Amino acid sequence: MKKIFFMVVMLCASLHIFAQVQQPRPARPAVVVPPPLSTREVSGVVKDGTGQTVIGATILLSSKSDTIRAASNDDGVFVLHNVKQATFVVTVTSVGYAPYTKRYLMNDVAKRIVLDPIVLKDDSKELNTVNINGTPSIVYKTDTVEYRASDYKVRENSTIDELLKHMEVMEVGSDGSLTHQGQAVTKARLNGKDFGGGDVAQAIQNLPADIVDKIQIVDDYGDQAGRTGIKDGDPTKVLNITTQANKSVATLARITASDGDDGRYDERLSAQRINGNEQLNLIGNFRNTVNGIPSVGITTVGGAAGSGAALGVGSPNGDGGYTTIASPSFSYRNTLSKAVQINTSYRYNNTSSFLPSDSFGDNVALVKDPVTGKLVPAVSYFNNSGIARNKTYGHNFSFELEYTPDSSNFLRVIPTYSYTGTNSSSNSVNVTNGFQNFSQTKNSTSSGTTPTYGLTGLYQYIFKKNHMRNISLQVVLSHSDNQQNSMQTTNIMQLTPVAKDSIPSSLVNQGTITKNYSATLQYVEPLSKTDRFEFNLQTSYRGYINNTVTDTATASHPLVPDATLSNMYNYSFTQTRLAANYTLQRSKVNLSIGVRAIPTHLQGENINNPSLPITDRNDFFLIPLFRFQYQWSRTEQLTINYTGTPSEPTPAEIQPVGNVSNATNTVVGNAQLKPTFSHSIVTRYNNYLANSKVNLSANVNATYYVDQVATNTITGANAKSYTYYTNLSGAESISGNYSISKQLDDRRYNLVLNGSASYNYGLSESYGAETHATTWDVQERFGPRINPNTSIEVNPYVSYEIQRNFSTASPIGIADIHRTALTVEGKFYLLKDRTFTFEYNVNKNYIQGLASNFTSNPFVVNAYIEKEFFKRKNGQLRLTVFDLFNQNNYYNYNVGANGSYTYTQSNLKSRYVFVSFILNLQKFSGTPTRNGRQMNRRGDGSFIVD
Repeated sequence: MKKIFFMVVMLCASLHIFAQVQQPRPARPAVVVPPPLSTREVSGVVKDGTGQTVIGATILLSSKSDTIRAASNDDGVFVLHNVKQATFVVTVTSVGYAPYTKRYLMNDVAKRIVLDPIVLKDDSKELNTVNINGTPSIVYKTDTVEYRASDYKVRENSTIDELLKHMEVMEVGSDGSLTHQGQAVTKARLNGKDFGGGDVAQAIQNLPADIVDKIQIVDDYGDQAGRTGIKDGDPTKVLNITTQANKSVATLARITASDGDDGRYDERLSAQRINGNEQLNLIGNFRNTVNGIPSVGITTVGGAAGSGAALGVGSPNGDGGYTTIASPSFSYRNTLSKAVQINTSYRYNNTSSFLPSDSFGDNVALVKDPVTGKLVPAVSYFNNSGIARNKTYGHNFSFELEYTPDSSNFLRVIPTYSYTGTNSSSNSVNVTNGFQNFSQTKNSTSSGTTPTYGLTGLYQYIFKKNHMRNISLQVVLSHSDNQQNSMQTTNIMQLTPVAKDSIPSSLVNQGTITKNYSATLQYVEPLSKTDRFEFNLQTSYRGYINNTVTDTATASHPLVPDATLSNMYNYSFTQTRLAANYTLQRSKVNLSIGVRAIPTHLQGENINNPSLPITDRNDFFLIPLFRFQYQWSRTEQLTINYTGTPSEPTPAEIQPVGNVSNATNTVVGNAQLKPTFSHSIVTRYNNYLANSKVNLSANVNATYYVDQVATNTITGANAKSYTYYTNLSGAESISGNYSISKQLDDRRYNLVLNGSASYNYGLSESYGAETHATTWDVQERFGPRINPNTSIEVNPYVSYEIQRNFSTASPIGIADIHRTALTVEGKFYLLKDRTFTFEYNVNKNYIQGLASNFTSNPFVVNAYIEKEFFKRKNGQLRLTVFDLFNQNNYYNYNVGANGSYTYTQSNLKSRYVFVSFILNLQKFSGTPTRNGRQMNRRGDGSFIVD
């Protein structure tokens, strides 16, 4: 202890002595100060409170020597050149935001000065209930088109389908179907997760429009691609609805009760509880309505196979009959913790339809001339009258579990179950004259069930040292067992040359067990922040067990088993897809280029008859991988994608045993068929000029088929025909559409010009001789939307369409149809408080090229009057009349691959009246919070749980 005390005393004394000694100070080096620059460049970016850049903001820089103005570009960036002073004041103004002013004292020797992001605060002014905002209404992202809902005016208490009708390149059908740029939207999500099982019609017809913040149309390549960014195959279109932050805690209900004459009704219930990521949804839909009204149009069906096109006055998706639907559904979604999320849904569906119809047309076939032996066209003319009844019922259940224990691991498991049952019956009378001469009376019934089990599992691991490096594995399993029983009795009277009466009957029991297994392994190796290699290995197996037992009978013999028409045929299709590609992701360019190898194996055999041909073939495809996207700005984008896909024949096409379910046409498969391979290129261009409020959109799709499965038809002079299958190469289809829209006077006036064109070239055979059919369809439409004030909406449009069909097998030549459609739809809001509404939809068609005994110029009028009640105007009493002048009489025109045509007309009454009461209940409780703080959100609208 004494030693320690002595050392401390000596240390203190030494420090004191050292402090008394004057230490020499080093000389300071001379500082050279560079002279100030005469001019400099000042730049920055302008954003709003949500982080979105502001386009067209006015920037004013002022100082003793400067007064310089500029505007922010499409990315919110501004640049000011030749700024003389380094001390200056910046003022930023933009419509809808509070002015921003700040004084800057910057380094006067810096050549380029980059300011911190300038954030503008909202200061929206309400002008005739319109909130004006300076950011663009439409933004194009890598795989997403995003619309800002607040820029589109809709009536209070409207549903989302009304909102979508105002958005560029959106088409909403009366049945709740949705298309975007001509492509069908197949699934609906709310804040990033499937809503009500993903049914689009249920989502847009039941959710209120005033909860919507953004509408997103997403090119969805699947769950695994969403996690890894590796895109394989063609995407599907998905609607994602993001809610406003302050309306993401809400209780919503919408009740509709409608009853009409002739037993028509439409009852709907929609109830939701939303609390951030927690969503409870109940929807019930019960209705009996007429199909085929109120919209009018021509729709293309089929495709490269040359199945032609259909023209219908009535709904393009209608069939002229009526349908009874009972469809309740339930779904629940929640984030149970930071690591666990669930999303489950159940839906029951019971649909019954009744379809009486009359049809006539011709059947064209190539037949052998008995004298020369050459193939010559032969035509038979037919008249058919019938009634069909169909019933479908089923259950659909899915449960999705996501587990994210940490930043490196992710697991998603989705078990599914569905059960579908069918019952149908039909009876018809057919008289055919010409090359074939017979009369036929047919009665048939069928029933079936299909239970399906499925399981999807996805695991992803993200490496900790480099979060861009990841590996994932997805496994998909499904098993379905389709059992069908059909009974048919056909009375055929051969009219010439000798009258013969035959009454063949058949009882067919068919069963198809389908097993699908697939596994996909993906690996991403980053080369830099913008470059990476992607590896994709996928193997899939689809197996089919087909069992057909056929009993046949005639007028003199009862039903007995027929071994020649019974079989058990098993086949499978296995393919492996091995791909390697290089991906470059820059601010403007997104490029993926590589190569994919696809070996396939098609195998099949007849179990109870080994003498029949066996299918056993291997094929190998080597195709390029190419995806390119150029992004000039957030509002202008060009995308080019190429995909190549093999597909196996269907059970009816491959099993070499006759199917006699149609007494006049026996279908025989071909065990030697090859898989069909399709090459597809999709090109899209989108440009939204925010300052001018002009939207330009265009896309072109082209597909070429190699070894496509096509029909080979042999037609006899009696009532019997045979259909076989073969592979043909060369079929193709090309389609494109464009849209130009311009909004004026704060969207009070919206001018829209759009059009489309399609070309289909299909191949088939008759007696082994190749024939082809082409279909051209060109449409043009101009339709302004006029909303001069809050009391008037007028939406007139005129469209013109040309459809041309040609077949080398037809002696009739070219078939042309021209249609001009004039339509006016709109609303008038009456009374001082605008609580009385009159809405109308008037359609007049002028059609040339149809048969003379069809009504070619129908005049269809639908209208309703409505009175709103209660303080919030959330109760409506409505009287609706459909097809006021009873001219809708739905008809359908089909052109076949060989030039045959069919006219089908329904005789149902399409004029009826509805009385409806609608009640909207809404209660909002603010913004979701956690631990006293507002929750942050992802780009898809989901809330982040910290």
